[in-house]
Amino acid sequence: MSESKPRFLTDYDLYLWSEGSHNRAWEKMGAHLVEVDGAAGAHFAVWAPNARNVSVIGDFNGWDDTAHPMSNLGDSGVWELFIPGIGQGAIYKYAIHSQWNGYRAEKTDPFGFACEIRPKSASVVWDLSGYPWGDGEWMAGRARRQGIKAPQSFYEVHLGSWMRVEEEGNRWLTYRELAPRLAAYVREMGFTHVELLPVTEHPLDASWGYQTVGYFAPTSRFGTPRDFMFLVDTLHQNGIGVVLDWVPAHFPRDGHGLGFFDGTHLYEHDDPRKREHQDWGTFIFNYGRHEVKNFLLSNALFWLETYHIDGLRVDAVASMLYLDYSREDGEWIPNAYGGRENLEAIDFLKRFNELVYAEHPSAMTIAEESTAWPMVSRPTYLGGLGFGYKWNMGWMHDTLLYFSKDPIYRKFHHGTLTFSLLYAFHENFVLPFSHDEVVHGKGSMIGKMPGDHWQKFANLRLLYGYMYLHPGRKLLFMGSEVGQWSEWSHEASVDWQLLQYPLHRGLQQWVKDLNALFRGEPAAHELDFHPDGFRWIDCNDNEQSALVFLRRGRHEEDVLICAFNFTPVPRHSYRIGMPFEGYWREELNSDAELYGGSGQGNLGGVRTSPVPFHGYPHSVSITLPPLGGVVFKRSEDPGMDEPQD
Repeated sequence: MSESKPRFLTDYDLYLWSEGSHNRAWEKMGAHLVEVDGAAGAHFAVWAPNARNVSVIGDFNGWDDTAHPMSNLGDSGVWELFIPGIGQGAIYKYAIHSQWNGYRAEKTDPFGFACEIRPKSASVVWDLSGYPWGDGEWMAGRARRQGIKAPQSFYEVHLGSWMRVEEEGNRWLTYRELAPRLAAYVREMGFTHVELLPVTEHPLDASWGYQTVGYFAPTSRFGTPRDFMFLVDTLHQNGIGVVLDWVPAHFPRDGHGLGFFDGTHLYEHDDPRKREHQDWGTFIFNYGRHEVKNFLLSNALFWLETYHIDGLRVDAVASMLYLDYSREDGEWIPNAYGGRENLEAIDFLKRFNELVYAEHPSAMTIAEESTAWPMVSRPTYLGGLGFGYKWNMGWMHDTLLYFSKDPIYRKFHHGTLTFSLLYAFHENFVLPFSHDEVVHGKGSMIGKMPGDHWQKFANLRLLYGYMYLHPGRKLLFMGSEVGQWSEWSHEASVDWQLLQYPLHRGLQQWVKDLNALFRGEPAAHELDFHPDGFRWIDCNDNEQSALVFLRRGRHEEDVLICAFNFTPVPRHSYRIGMPFEGYWREELNSDAELYGGSGQGNLGGVRTSPVPFHGYPHSVSITLPPLGGVVFKRSEDPGMDEPQD
């Protein structure tokens, strides 16, 4: 067949592509099923500016790179071709002959919408239109659900290992099998969102998706693009948002991928001091190149628009911000001002956030950023990076360090817990206990806790209670809510069988009830990012390793009193000051027998006495249970005649 004249890409498309402002480049690049002069077929377009010639090869032409040569569209570096008779499901690659050194490669389509199942690596022609979305109610109300005054509680999931079918060779579930199961479970547990480890196509299971090859293709491991739409649609119809882990920081070296695409370092930097991630053995995108920014920015919008994704969690932001990230002296190049900041990556991140929030104001962006870079979650017009949220890695590290200590020594580390409130409102923080904390020898969440069997569970309930009442959004990795003993493995299911044991069921119920409190009580979430939403009542009782604080909503009467005992010694007659007189109902108690605790508590609630304490005119005397946390809320007096003091 002869190659066609340009029919699909306009001069304006090429101008926008070269300028770096073709924000929906996926609508023209890659493979599209179209009709030309009455003939149905597929139009192909690929960027390879340093190629001598490019052709489309596939199962339809015997992988013959002379059968379907593409047309070069001039200075844009884009090549295109219409091939009649090509339909959905056709397997293809681009055969690229470079102008340099006789280089030839067969490349996956950077804009391919589907891929073969690994270890095969070709792209698959796929039509993404026509899915009958049923999530209109969710999309219409998303702005309300995802605002900064609304609660967000993320359940982080790796689709290949959340639940497997052991009786069928330990196979994973498909997107369509996952959809009803995952939606029902997340809804029952009370999480507001599912945060998925990368679903973009990747060649190696063990990379968990973080070494992406097919940026526009949901992995074929679990089904087709339409099947993934079904998963998102089902979650939405159950009132659950979907956040994708997105990886613009690096990409793998696999020969069929983006690296050395046209015989030159096209997507990655030419200089090795800016090209390679030392830790991961991967390439770094060249954020200063217009077409590369175009590729990534349009990819972000693609997931939000084509798949109705509600947010993007950007992986490894710190590695993007610093030119000397994980490099020794002499292994990196300073920026134009002599500094170590990656100015091109910073500009890209700002553009990314501006574009996402301009086009989809109700979506969210979340940064995994582990340094003290300022204003990550502040608007770009104020000098920030523009993210909606930032993972609080400092809080995570300090809190886990504290909980790793035997309770007898915790009084010497009290400041490790309280330090987070010195900076808690500098960013819009998410408090993460993610997959990274339960792999590579770090142990499971329950395994990190000190003490005997009972104390480990009490400590973990205490930890989760402290997390849910501490300012910030919440994120918990799958399996952590049931007290899984083993580290996470991408090759095995969550240990659901543990739920036959009372302590594991109790922990799961505790997380469920924490989600209900977090979502249902304005004081627990409305002012997560404002100092008015938090006040210490007592942060200085290091001798008894106890903390007491107040959480407040926008309305003065929306108040929760939160008290925690980080030792196994119960504190009876423990007095705390109260902001209002009256009866305070015990809303939650992590030591309740329901959760596997010892059952020590406050008989449903306490009444204040006119005894000044902690700077308040009223106070209560409570039982602070061992390795436990209690939450009180003012309510109607049940009719006690005398104060409970």
